Amino acid sequence: MTRSTTRNSKSSRTTLIRIGSVAFWLLVWEVAARAIGEEIILVSPVEVLVNLSHMIVTASFWKAVWFSFIRIAGGFFLATLVGTVLAAASYVASPVRILLSPLVRTIKAIPVASFIILVLLWISSKNLSICISFLMVFPIIYTNVLEGLDATSHELIEMADLFCIGMPKRITSIYLSQVMPFFRSACSLGLGLAWKSGIAAEVIGIPVGSMGENLYQAKVFLATADLFSWTLVIVLVSVLFEHLVLALIDRAVTALERV
Repeated sequence: MTRSTTRNSKSSRTTLIRIGSVAFWLLVWEVAARAIGEEIILVSPVEVLVNLSHMIVTASFWKAVWFSFIRIAGGFFLATLVGTVLAAASYVASPVRILLSPLVRTIKAIPVASFIILVLLWISSKNLSICISFLMVFPIIYTNVLEGLDATSHELIEMADLFCIGMPKRITSIYLSQVMPFFRSACSLGLGLAWKSGIAAEVIGIPVGSMGENLYQAKVFLATADLFSWTLVIVLVSVLFEHLVLALIDRAVTALERV
């Protein structure tokens, strides 16, 4: 048996195990819903899918998805940019690192709910999820990128000095290859946190036309099927967005390795 055949066999087995795992928990959910027998407490997965099929054909559904997606994704990408730039500045200049250290520690320590309430005093609820996603992701990106830069091999830097390698080549050949694992890990963690905090901000701030508002309305009117449907949509959008971003990062790493 060839190595590629063995790899494909393992991949197929892993896929089947994952599908079986999902099917098992869906069955547990269905059995629990039937045992309780009260849709207001726990709705069955079948009912959720039926309800979702009715929701996705409406324009308001897609507007709500886009409203939340563009803001949470925007907050994530802004945090990624600012965190990476400030981490590089902190690596180069120790005064910047000292200056930013209390700020980053404070942002890490403050609860999400406190941030949401404070930020609502300064900006409208419409843009609340951008700010909250940014604040939650920024410390993760900053800390991990800075840690990756600090872990850069001094021998490689000395070799670059010896051969008078310019900064652009150092960045692509040395720093990026060293930092990318840290950056990817930070993005993986930050993506999930961005969605959790962003949706939480929308549930509290209740911006009109957002997924968070729909979650809040489902809770107020005890529409359990809507609550589960919107939760499922948020999970799916979050997972798809995470896979897309991480796939782009992996492609970038592959491209850098070929340079």
